[in-house]
Order: sequence, then C-alpha cells, then structure tokens
Amino acid sequence: MPYLTTTGQRLSATEAGEVGLGVPGHAHPLLAPAEWAGLTRPATPLHWVVLNVAQGPGVRPDPHCLDAAGRLTNAGVRVLGHLDLAYGSRPFGEIVAEAQRYLDWYRVAGFSLDRCPADRADLPAVRRITATLETLVDGAHVVLGHGTHPYPGYAEAADQLVTFSGPWSDYRWSQAAEWTAGYPPERFVHLVHGLPRTHLDEAMRVARWQGAGTIFFTDRTGPQNPFEALPGYWDEIVSRVGPGVSE
Repeated sequence: MPYLTTTGQRLSATEAGEVGLGVPGHAHPLLAPAEWAGLTRPATPLHWVVLNVAQGPGVRPDPHCLDAAGRLTNAGVRVLGHLDLAYGSRPFGEIVAEAQRYLDWYRVAGFSLDRCPADRADLPAVRRITATLETLVDGAHVVLGHGTHPYPGYAEAADQLVTFSGPWSDYRWSQAAEWTAGYPPERFVHLVHGLPRTHLDEAMRVARWQGAGTIFFTDRTGPQNPFEALPGYWDEIVSRVGPGVSE
C-alpha cells in the first residue's frame, strides 16, 4: 500500500492554464483495477480524479480505495472526495463529517460537490460549505457539480463549476451563459456521455467555443452512471488533449 504524500505534486493543468481531463467518478478499484492504474501513466493531462467509495467516503477505510488514491497522489494527480449535496437537502454537519473522513482516510486534495443546487437562494448555504471545506485542507480544490449554468455568484464560491453534465445529443446544441465570458476557461467543467468516437473532434470544438478548461467525454451510455468507466477511446482523447487543444 503506497504512502500518501503531499509534497512533490506536479503543477495541475488548471493552474498551468491548460485544457485537461477531469475524471468524475470510477467503479471500485476491485472492479476496474486496470483503469485506475492507467490514470497514473506519465503525461496524462489530468486535472483531477474523483474518489467515490460508497456514495461518499463509506463508514470505514477501504484498503483498495486507499491504495488507488495513494498511487494517484504519489503520481502527482489531484484526488477529490465525492460529496453529495442532494440539491441542498442534506444537513451541513453531515457533509462536513464526510469531508473529514475523506481527509483522515484518503488524504484528498479537495472535493467534488455532486448535485449542487444552482439557484440564488441556495448560494449562502453552499458558500458556508465551501468556506468550511477550505479550512479543512490547505489549498483545497473545490468543484461544484451543478450540471447546468448556475446563478453567477457561484463562480466566487469554488474553484470550478460543472456547467454541463449530460448526453452528447444535448451538448452538441448547448450554449454557454453570457456571464461565463467574464471568467477564464479553467473555471468551467463539461462532462459529456454517449459521445461517439466519430464526433470527438466536434465535441472538442464545442468545449473550446464555450470556454471549458476541464472536460470528460465518454462513449458510455445506459441506465447506470455512464461516468463510472473510462471511454473506449481514452488513449485517443488523452493524446488529443493538451496545451495546444485550445489554440
């Protein structure tokens, strides 16, 4: 089991101003050991990988997840703990307690807040959560998983916003909200499923036009979470994403 370290982490692609990949979730390491191992390959343009043990950190440390998270951290990849906000219905203390378990057990570098509310009325509560998370870990990277364009004030509450999460059939006709033009691309994340290999170039053009700095495209579909596995064209997308993709 690798020892989790916090030193020597490579400069993240978001900090370097480069387009890169965010992996929003993965099957358990026992079910997808090769895919987890592949994420540590050198030169893979990863911004972050989300660790979701059991719709959260679980009730006790999972040795397989600890091993997978440790390998990523030691390879310089930022690991984020998955926290479900349930669109604002979960108690504040419950969310913070889960975040603390992620830190204690897996030494995560930040958090992905799934099912984050997007309305103006919920912004103060989300600000309270993100401010608390930032006090738990130095330099915490926080991603708000709205899946749509939220009220603009959310852009000041976290490092990144997921402003699209859905199928290619919707993404290809989508448009960015006008207010996003006031922020750099590294603030926005697009997650697209059901994307055929033949439309990969088109999807990348959409991401560039809309100013998304972190992307995850997959050909996976189905009733289960299509983001739990890497796409069939993972090697191809890794080779295309990099410093020159947004030029």
